[in-house]
Amino acid sequence: MELNKIELLIEKYFQGETSIVEENELRTYFSSLNVAQHLEQYKPLFGYLSLAADQKFAQEIPLLPIPKLRDEYKKRNVPWLSMAASVIVLMGIGTYVYYNYEDANSKQDLGTYDDPEVAFRQTQKALALLSNHVNVGIESVHYIKEYQESKELIFKQ
Repeated sequence: MELNKIELLIEKYFQGETSIVEENELRTYFSSLNVAQHLEQYKPLFGYLSLAADQKFAQEIPLLPIPKLRDEYKKRNVPWLSMAASVIVLMGIGTYVYYNYEDANSKQDLGTYDDPEVAFRQTQKALALLSNHVNVGIESVHYIKEYQESKELIFKQ
């Protein structure tokens, strides 16, 4: 009877449906000396899990005082890192402008219309599009405002 129960528990274990109590039962069964021969292949798996649970991290981590941390931070040449980042950003902007300059100059059609009715409809369409994008931006500002209020509530600034 116990062997059938263990086999069912192994099947449930590999399907990810076991509880902690059932997994502990499997561990105790496989750590005993009377494991069925056809289940011997699972013994290292459950043996490793029991060994891993018993292991403790024994090495001590040295804690540095805060002033010493600041000194080490200053030693890392942070100004050089920020200058390098600035140069990379400027090179990226320059590359973008260089490759897109021709496209900007070729689009000189300003959308002029001879008929005032057509011009009015196109203006309404453009303003509606602009309004939609502004409304999306305003929604983002509401999220930022809600975040700021939550932060002030938590940190009581």
